[in-house]
Amino acid sequence: MLNRPSLVHPRIRTLLPWLIRACALAMLLWYLVLLYLPAGTALRVYALTIPKGASFNGIAAELEQVGMIRSSLHFRLVARLRGLDRSMQAGDYRLSAAMLPAEILEKLASGLTDSRKFALPEGYSIYQAAELLERQGIFGRQEFLDACADPQLLKKLHIPTRSVEGFLFPGTYQVGFKMSEVDLIKEMVREFRHRTERLQPLVAASGKSLVQVVTLASMVEREAMVAEEKPLIASVFLNRLKVGMPLQSDPTAVYGVKVFGGGVTREDLQRKSPYNTYQIKGIPPGPIGNPGFDALVAVLEPAKTDYFYFVARKDGTHQFSRTLAEHNQGVNRFLRRGKKR
Repeated sequence: MLNRPSLVHPRIRTLLPWLIRACALAMLLWYLVLLYLPAGTALRVYALTIPKGASFNGIAAELEQVGMIRSSLHFRLVARLRGLDRSMQAGDYRLSAAMLPAEILEKLASGLTDSRKFALPEGYSIYQAAELLERQGIFGRQEFLDACADPQLLKKLHIPTRSVEGFLFPGTYQVGFKMSEVDLIKEMVREFRHRTERLQPLVAASGKSLVQVVTLASMVEREAMVAEEKPLIASVFLNRLKVGMPLQSDPTAVYGVKVFGGGVTREDLQRKSPYNTYQIKGIPPGPIGNPGFDALVAVLEPAKTDYFYFVARKDGTHQFSRTLAEHNQGVNRFLRRGKKR
């Protein structure tokens, strides 16, 4: 076989290994310099929101555009080498231009968003929710209450009552630093719709509107101290409705005035209010709190009883009665003698 002359100049062939080494060294220096050189100072802060299913390349491009990193290509390379390019977590993040690319990556992959947890207990009203939010420094009390009763928001959420009361599903929520009162309300109502979607056939079969079901459930939630009694309490309210008896639920007498703590005064029972079931007949115009799933189910699938009365015992449970005479005996035993509701 004949040896063909090389097309590469001998001098270039001699320098080629050195050129390759120089390029490799330059790339290494580029990688290291950008890895340990922040894009700016701590005075430049950016609020980054990563929605679910967001593209990592898109987030890298956004960070370069706003000056949080110097190169999206470098950022993607670091993420790939560290195995973090598929670990990005959705949420709200507060980033500083003084952060190194590796620090930004670790924060986005850790899911440690700049948000605060807010837990709404079952049965709490919007007034109690507003107090909690203000106490935790998340939102102002009045600002939250104003948002709860905003007519435009109620229209958008398809809630035909005076406020979102009853439609804020109890649970724990992450409140991002970019979220407003309206954003939190929308998320809680979305959770309500999602969690109660499978109850819609039962609501339709009940012969009551969703608002009426939620209202009764809110009353059950405020009366019940023991979860097992919720279907029994629901049965009392439903039995009373069937025969036209007033519901006479103590928590309704103080709704919007003070927090129900287990007892009411004579003045409370005589207070004129569209919610006070000692003064009105039938179901109040709207919920008195935000019931949990069990209370809603209790109204839709109540216990089959002929109870018309209940009174609280000293241990948090209730005595249920069929007749007024039985009920008065319980009242005398647990309330008048014990002087405690």
